[in-house]
Amino acid sequence: MICRVCDSKNLALAVDLGEQPWCNNFLKKADVGKEPFYPLRLLYCHDCHTSQLDFTVKKEIMFGDHTYLSGVTKSLSQHFHRVAQDVDRKFFTGAKQKSILDIGSNDGTQLKHFKELGYDVLGVESSKTTAKIANDAGIETLNAFFNLETMQSIGKQFDVFNASGVFFHLEELHSVCEAIKFGLKEDGVFVVQFLYMKSIIENLAFDQIYHEHLLYYTLETIEKLLNRHGLEMFDASLSPIHGGSIIGYVGHRGKRPVSDQLQAMRKEEADSHVNDFQTYQEFARRIEVMKAENLVYLNKKKAEGKRIYGMGAPVKGNTMLNYFGVGTNYIDYLVEKNTLRNGLYSPGMHIPVVMEDDRLTPPDVYYVLAWNFKKEILANNKKLLDAGVEFYFPVNPKEDAA
Repeated sequence: MICRVCDSKNLALAVDLGEQPWCNNFLKKADVGKEPFYPLRLLYCHDCHTSQLDFTVKKEIMFGDHTYLSGVTKSLSQHFHRVAQDVDRKFFTGAKQKSILDIGSNDGTQLKHFKELGYDVLGVESSKTTAKIANDAGIETLNAFFNLETMQSIGKQFDVFNASGVFFHLEELHSVCEAIKFGLKEDGVFVVQFLYMKSIIENLAFDQIYHEHLLYYTLETIEKLLNRHGLEMFDASLSPIHGGSIIGYVGHRGKRPVSDQLQAMRKEEADSHVNDFQTYQEFARRIEVMKAENLVYLNKKKAEGKRIYGMGAPVKGNTMLNYFGVGTNYIDYLVEKNTLRNGLYSPGMHIPVVMEDDRLTPPDVYYVLAWNFKKEILANNKKLLDAGVEFYFPVNPKEDAA
């Protein structure tokens, strides 16, 4: 294959997580055992240093309809609220008219917060179910894949573009970049929010590698992509959301001065050697150690006769469960808030999903797959903690989501 960012053929295998199902493919009972499996391998480009998957599950399969809802988690909505407030305060205070297009807008949670600030909002969302949820909630949403053709059909420019946790999904990567350049006003701002590969490696959060995430960015690598299309990051910050995400502010090249904060972050990243191939090789070794340690823990709890549930049924959790080989041999249920997953089964390991409910008999141990919302989970389950239920976090980020 060629590099998704720079077209180089100088790629090397960095992490191999074996054959895995598309991990948002939650199954009806009749479909259990019929799901397809695909290679899940992370490659490293020796020329531009971007890490990326070598196999693409077609976007129509993964994003035509799915069960992820961004509005389910309070912490994420609060994060989106802060982003909207920050963007408005920094760039558009006092503007009489202001507009935003959200790429991969999901159920409209991010746009809701911009709408409250007086923005004309438009979402572009490929999943028909989630697009309908957004439209029903009063957030205008176009059910389509975002690319240059879609942008040209919309036929207007926007003050703000936003991409929250979607820019690493993009099969049509360069078309999307051209669409942003085409649709962003001359003094407009593109807000790109993405999982930071430096944080993934530091936190050993390998479960964030899955088929929907085709690319894994650092500042260096996303800036190479943006620059290729006449766009330039001029400021950024590191947010604790999802265990460590960059919020980058991007404009047309040369329109805004680069902030001291971004320059400092670039230096810190370079000093960390996160863009070196050797760092990825060490990451792969640490994943193997983590697998062994987690299986020791789970085997110990089962030997003690403990009942174990999974806390959350996040997409990323299926990477971990499948790679570890953890199914109903260890975990009885995955306990969820998202009603779209109620009564389904996890892909690959076939663990039944049930709703978080007071009538549910508590386990002895919650194996927390939604570890990126640690604070919220612990705050919401104080009674269970006081009753002696153990909450085990296989990934413990330096800072969890606020």
